[in-house]
Amino acid sequence: MYLMNRAVIKAVRVNATRRLSTRASTILSALDLPTTEEITGVYDGQWRGSGDIFSSVCPTTGETLAHVRGASPQELHDAIARTRDAYTFFRHIPAPRRGELLRQIREALAAKREALGALVSLEMGKIRTEGVGEVQEFIDIVRDFMRSERKTVLMDETVRLWRWFVQDDEWQRRCIRAPGAFHFRRNLALSLAAGNATIWKPSPSTPLCSIAVTKIVAQVLEKNDIPGAVAGLVIGGKDAGEALAESRDIELESKLIFVVSFTGSEHVGRIVASIVMPDADLSLAVPAVFFGAVGTAGQRCTSTRRLYLHRNIASEFLERLQKLYAGVKPADPLIEGTLLGPLHSTAGVETYANAINHLRSIDAEILSGGSKYTEEPLNVGNFVQPTIAIPKSVDPSDKIWSTEIFAPILNAAIFDDLDEAVSWNNAVPQGLSSSLWTRDIRNVGKWIGPGGSDTGIVNLRPTQVNVGTSGAEIGAAFGGNKLTIEVGASTYDNPRGRESGGDAWKQYVRWSSCTHLVIVNFSDSAPLAQGVNFTT
Repeated sequence: MYLMNRAVIKAVRVNATRRLSTRASTILSALDLPTTEEITGVYDGQWRGSGDIFSSVCPTTGETLAHVRGASPQELHDAIARTRDAYTFFRHIPAPRRGELLRQIREALAAKREALGALVSLEMGKIRTEGVGEVQEFIDIVRDFMRSERKTVLMDETVRLWRWFVQDDEWQRRCIRAPGAFHFRRNLALSLAAGNATIWKPSPSTPLCSIAVTKIVAQVLEKNDIPGAVAGLVIGGKDAGEALAESRDIELESKLIFVVSFTGSEHVGRIVASIVMPDADLSLAVPAVFFGAVGTAGQRCTSTRRLYLHRNIASEFLERLQKLYAGVKPADPLIEGTLLGPLHSTAGVETYANAINHLRSIDAEILSGGSKYTEEPLNVGNFVQPTIAIPKSVDPSDKIWSTEIFAPILNAAIFDDLDEAVSWNNAVPQGLSSSLWTRDIRNVGKWIGPGGSDTGIVNLRPTQVNVGTSGAEIGAAFGGNKLTIEVGASTYDNPRGRESGGDAWKQYVRWSSCTHLVIVNFSDSAPLAQGVNFTT
């Protein structure tokens, strides 16, 4: 019934000495990651680490993939200092050269796309196609900002003599510290394009993905005689993340501005909803909701958590959706064709179980799923059943509606008119993403109008029509509204954080209007604007 290789599971069970399975060692070796000894997890121009040990555990098999030595307090302090020094150097690198660096980074990432994608599946648990897609998104973002860099600062470095006359209104300004979830530093491309230095504190549960990416970027920097601390890395736990986020070393010692770019965890609420109208094309809506709720085992920031169905189509929609759920077969995410992999961690399994228990305690109707897989060989991994539930209450203040669960749990409710559904959508404190399924242009107008959906976006288009919630467009703004503003990709002086799109530049550069760009006075007098007379 299941596609996972039982031989792999057996090897894991008898492997008490941490000799890696062939499955794991092949992937790590392809990325030049050690397969036997301890791995250092601090990079600021050189690799080191003498702090706490963090274990990378495969969520599919329970196999320990590596032990990573994180940063000590002194190493964290030193890494911040080196990042500061790297910034004072890198900000003077001509913009076209920074664009060339991005081009080389993109090519280096593309050369390792399949291996990096496999590592995402191995360490995080995403199915293979999504793991590769994650890497491709990173590659595309680098390409996008590489082109933007050449376009927006073309005159900035035209024979360099132009610089003082074409400053426009954006300058690189920051050392970027980036605590983040899971594995990839998407904001690195924008940060480098803007001439910033970055220190990355990734999730401690996926250190290998972070180290592999940093190694690739570091090789490009070294080849171009750029300090490695321009793209530094610090593996650490919550204490390291808090210390990094609260550090004032940059402001106190060099008077530079220091920004935090944060990609959230389960504490960063992003309750995502889909609304399906009676005129919707169900052949499009049902598969999209299915992927939105089940893809990545429900662990995306844009995974569909809430489903609001018009009464006229609710029964048919749920019947079709349950058939898709019944056809899902959990399996090793590295195997081609797998649609459902494991949750990333045992903590995620516990969160899933608690949510299911709460649904049962409030007498919710569970249409599909509701349990952890206990059959061999799935029982050694973090596999849970995708769940559809219909809570009796549709009160948005109930925690089942207002608390995000990073697991494949989809809660459904039935509405009678669009205004009712929009009010439910907007009633939660989070504001990431939402989608409407309709073919009526009047519904579209209401949905995108002042009384419509109040969400922003994190991984895709903002308020969507006939598009699922789960996905990403690299050219669109990357952030949210309401509570998601406060805890999303925010900065000290601009809480409305965005990581992609046109607004993203505002968080990575210093903005100032330089009037000599548009006004050059060639006369022998200095007239005031608007004809003001200020003579004595």
